[in-house]
This record gives sequence, C-alpha cells and structure tokens, in this order.
Amino acid sequence: MIYSLFTQSGTGSAMAARQLMLQKYRGALATLAFTLALACGVIAGSPPGYAQEPAAAPPVTTVNINTADAATLAARLKGVGESRAHEIVRYREAYGPFASVEELMEVKGIGQSTLDMNLKAITLE
Repeated sequence: MIYSLFTQSGTGSAMAARQLMLQKYRGALATLAFTLALACGVIAGSPPGYAQEPAAAPPVTTVNINTADAATLAARLKGVGESRAHEIVRYREAYGPFASVEELMEVKGIGQSTLDMNLKAITLE
C-alpha cells in the first residue's frame, strides 16, 4: 500500500522513498530468486539430480534352482548363504529336480519368508 502511494506521486521525495524500499527488499528478492533457480537446477554447477529422470530399478536376475550351482544360488537368492545353497543342491541331487517353487521349502533352512523374497527370481526351466 505504501509502495503504491509512492509510485502514484511524481515528486522527488516519492522517488527517493521508492529507491529506499527497493534497496531494503533487494537482498530478500535476490535470495529468493537464487533459491528458486537453484531448486530448478538452472544455475550452472548446481547438484546433479534435480533435472534428471529417476533411475529405473535394476531388472531382477533369475536363477534356475534345478541347474544352478551353490555359488550362483547364494549370490542370487536373498537370505540364502553358502550353507543353504549347498542344502538346495543336496536336496536336488537326492530327490531330483524341483517340480514346483514351493517344493524349495522342503530344503532345510528355507521357509516361507525366504521363498516370498525370491519368488520373482526363481525359475524351474
């Protein structure tokens, strides 16, 4: 409101008052403009990532539980270490290939939660 009074008058004192107001708020306006430009990634040297597309999730690597060796099973299955991977191989050698993914729970140390974590990664081909 005060600013509009000063801009309507053409007097020298009104112009001086307008200059004082501009000086008072110039720092705040400059800070706001800089912050907005930085957030939008406009300023050179701003941190990368503001203007980039989000990275796609890595594809799920599948593992065939009927043919994979223990090292591969341990590397690709969540919650399966070397000892459980060896148990999977022993079970497969003793009883033949897995007929279903759920049969994996017959292996010592493999439960429902381990199976659930790995359903997308397990194949029987």
